[in-house]
Amino acid sequence: MTAHVSGMLANTPAESCHALDADALVDNGASLWSARVDGELAGIGALAPFGDDAGELKSMRVAERFLGQGIGRAILRHIMAEARERGIRTLWLETGSGDDFAAARGLYASEGFVECPPFGSYRPDPLSTFMTREI
Repeated sequence: MTAHVSGMLANTPAESCHALDADALVDNGASLWSARVDGELAGIGALAPFGDDAGELKSMRVAERFLGQGIGRAILRHIMAEARERGIRTLWLETGSGDDFAAARGLYASEGFVECPPFGSYRPDPLSTFMTREI
């Protein structure tokens, strides 16, 4: 989580960075999952409750040496399956709009997410892309 938050702050101005550390995720009722390859942490992702039947995808990150190996897709699909089991019908997410986030936006789009207006307490931000999908 520390690497995720540090990486986000390195690429995004603080006022546009919505990454939460582990304590803040837990305080918001989020569940956190990790993927490991040969015991090494390869990626993380979280699901935070958002209303009665919705959830927000948070803190998706794959360690640089594991990029392009399907780790992010596996975590995303696991989170979507968990969300379905919990009765969640809609997933929402915020990600960056810059080139550094193009692969993430491509992954989400390939899994059925579409761009949408800001949701919840988010406000319009040229550095953010908001996405949603029914599950």
